[in-house]
Amino acid sequence: MRSHDSGRSNGKNGGSDVSVSDVSSEIEVEDAGLLLKAFGPGCSYLESFERETGVNAGIRGNRILLKGPAADVARAERVIGELVELVKDGRSIKEIDVVRGARIIDEHPHMNLTSVLNDVVLVTSRKRMITPKSLNQKIYVEKIRLNDLVFSIGPAGTGKTYLAMASAVSALNEKKFKRIILTRPAVEAGEKLGFLPGDMVEKVNPYLRPLYDALHDMMDMERAQNLISQGIIEVAPLAFMRGRTLNDSFVILDEAQNASVEQMKMFLTRLGYSSKAVVTGDITQIDLPGSMTSGLVHAEKVLKDIKGIEFLFFDDEDVVRHPLVQQIIKAYEREEHTGKNNG
Repeated sequence: MRSHDSGRSNGKNGGSDVSVSDVSSEIEVEDAGLLLKAFGPGCSYLESFERETGVNAGIRGNRILLKGPAADVARAERVIGELVELVKDGRSIKEIDVVRGARIIDEHPHMNLTSVLNDVVLVTSRKRMITPKSLNQKIYVEKIRLNDLVFSIGPAGTGKTYLAMASAVSALNEKKFKRIILTRPAVEAGEKLGFLPGDMVEKVNPYLRPLYDALHDMMDMERAQNLISQGIIEVAPLAFMRGRTLNDSFVILDEAQNASVEQMKMFLTRLGYSSKAVVTGDITQIDLPGSMTSGLVHAEKVLKDIKGIEFLFFDDEDVVRHPLVQQIIKAYEREEHTGKNNG
């Protein structure tokens, strides 16, 4: 890839004003197909690229012309170079990769996108690669690999549970653990199990459904069901963990903000030899009765200084669901903040 600095510009490009102090730069790649793969069908990702980098961009053949402030152009050149390298490595680029790539380089100029976005946690049964989508997710994956107890706290859609489960399935495939145990509290939105229809299994299954969904996204349903029937993968409500010792297991406690202090202590003391635990939750979505303290909030206070226990905090910038989800989270945060100030 070659870059040609065309000096200062006082024109306009793409309908956006370009200051007299702006510079232009032309980047040439060896194959026009690389740019098409990096910026989507019909270069449909260019608008997001321009918005995130602050430059105007246009593609002609195997060249891309950039105009904007010198610092923004330099950053945009870096983003393009990294995206092209990802394409060369065989990665399929989506629009969200362009957005997150630009943000990672903007916030962490020393980072290499390839090392972040090409860290394959798991290859699913459908040959889809599960990789980190942000620097925080990359750090999270590394913490899981290096530590026996990791807490991840943050809003929905940040990949807390999904990446933990991908790490667990990968570790099981590599025979690092003999089983996976997935659990979550069966108390949400004030509902009590006794008032729900059916036997105990039917009562708790709705609470555990998200864990089954994520599991089936990572391996074909037949294999998942076989592993569950053999007890190699167990999906159970948190109450079922009492009195057990979990050896040689990768254990995930999901929705931990809805565990009581007593339940959290019970869960953490189940961890046996050669086991790893990941605890995930969103402390802004606590469904416990008002007088009850969340075990996740309590654990953060009492365990944060213990060596070997790691905490990772996500925010709305790490949301990897539909782009609107990030905006929805921010809108609710603004409304909540305004309500507190007015109260």
